[in-house]
Amino acid sequence: MQNNVLILDFGSQYTQLIARRVRELNIFCEIKPYNRLPEDLSEYKAVILSGSPFSVRAEDAPHPDLSRIKGKVPLLAVCYGAQYLAHFFGGAVAPSNTREYGRARLSSIDTSDPFFKNIQEETQVWMSHSDTIQELPTGAVRLARTHDVLNAAYKIEGEQTYAIQFHPEVYHTTDGKQLLENFLVRIAGLEQTWTPDAFVEATVAELKEKIGKDKVILGLSGGVDSTVAAVLLHKAIGKQLHCIFVNNGLLRKNEFTEVLDQYEHMGLNVKGVDASARFLNALEGESDPEKKRKIIGGVFIDVFDDEAHKVEDAKWLGQGTIYPDVIESVSATGGPSATIKSHHNVGGLPDFMKLKVVEPLKMLFKDEVRRVGASMDLEPERLGRHPFPGPGLAIRILGDITREKVAILQEVDAIFINGLKEWGLYDQVWQAGAILLPVQSVGVMGDERTYEKCVALRAVESTDGMTADWVNLPYEFLQKTSNDIINKVPGVNRVVYDISSKPPATIEWE
Repeated sequence: MQNNVLILDFGSQYTQLIARRVRELNIFCEIKPYNRLPEDLSEYKAVILSGSPFSVRAEDAPHPDLSRIKGKVPLLAVCYGAQYLAHFFGGAVAPSNTREYGRARLSSIDTSDPFFKNIQEETQVWMSHSDTIQELPTGAVRLARTHDVLNAAYKIEGEQTYAIQFHPEVYHTTDGKQLLENFLVRIAGLEQTWTPDAFVEATVAELKEKIGKDKVILGLSGGVDSTVAAVLLHKAIGKQLHCIFVNNGLLRKNEFTEVLDQYEHMGLNVKGVDASARFLNALEGESDPEKKRKIIGGVFIDVFDDEAHKVEDAKWLGQGTIYPDVIESVSATGGPSATIKSHHNVGGLPDFMKLKVVEPLKMLFKDEVRRVGASMDLEPERLGRHPFPGPGLAIRILGDITREKVAILQEVDAIFINGLKEWGLYDQVWQAGAILLPVQSVGVMGDERTYEKCVALRAVESTDGMTADWVNLPYEFLQKTSNDIINKVPGVNRVVYDISSKPPATIEWE
């Protein structure tokens, strides 16, 4: 990449958001842990230091080697990064007498500096820190302040080094996107050329060169990521791509046949494999969520390996891995990342499969995958499909898995999802589904007492699944959906709606 920004991550909750904002400017960027600098920095035209939950004064604070960066390439230090430059380059950082969290007003702005071009006086910014910069680093001049923070923004003379105490990447910093554009375009001189069309053109060329005449096997899930990955690979290598769609018995109602039919009309070389009995037998009697995921992942690899052997001389495995999967697997502090749940498409392959991995989407966020798909003329309905967990309904059935429970949940889920589409609500929701609870409750049907199952409905709005808010669906819709489920699905007599956001809850229940 000739037009590339490096973001050094110090563990901030906002680091991914910095990357998203940069890419919204049609500028490519990558996130790397602060202590794993690339050996070759020549391809990076600018560097951004992220915030951090640490204090620069702490003994275990992140301590990067900036000798190849500071004063050599344009550098923007955000929050912790700004304090780091002050603390280790001749200034002073101390605990703040007045903590500053949330909204603040930037004032005394030096509007003559290109960094603040087109920024209005008294602009709103977002703060999140408990230390303050008491003295600027050597050679620095102040560019702005707030009511409580004297050194809210500064630059180092003789360098293209800028530092800000606030977070330009968050929505509440009104002119944050303009500030990033000023730094990257006006100061660093980057061109805004990273578009979906440019990505497709570059990726197809790269795939052709990398794969050559080899065959690639790709596991399709019916979701956006694997579908866009398949279309990109097909553009590059055509019939050398062999797609496999596995029915694990835990898909939505009729999904196996419907998805196969859709793929057939896209011209992809797809084979459907019904291994539902194999998965359900392996899951019998298991209730632990993480063990269920591992069982499904293990059986999937076995089934996939069986099918891969039927493709003669296959050399590559294609995967729809996307950027959040990649960067979440690397801790910003160099230690092990916390495992919230296992992903069967992340972490490599068993040695016995002897396949090299190709991941054409591994540098894209979910919304970018959709834009790339749109640039290749994929149908909006397919690109707008809600995310669906790899383990399928297994993690939406709390407790052990039985064929009866799967059949019940498939019916409930179909009523809910089809209802969202009929009411014009589907595209307002990022992800929706039903959960079968390990709970039975008393009900009354036709003057008879029932003691049957309870299901929970879940609908959230989000951008990439990192955070999510529950959707305030109309009461009339929920009422009709509940009535339809109870009247049409034998064994269910109670429906509840989940109004938990992420965090503290997760989107899925397991």
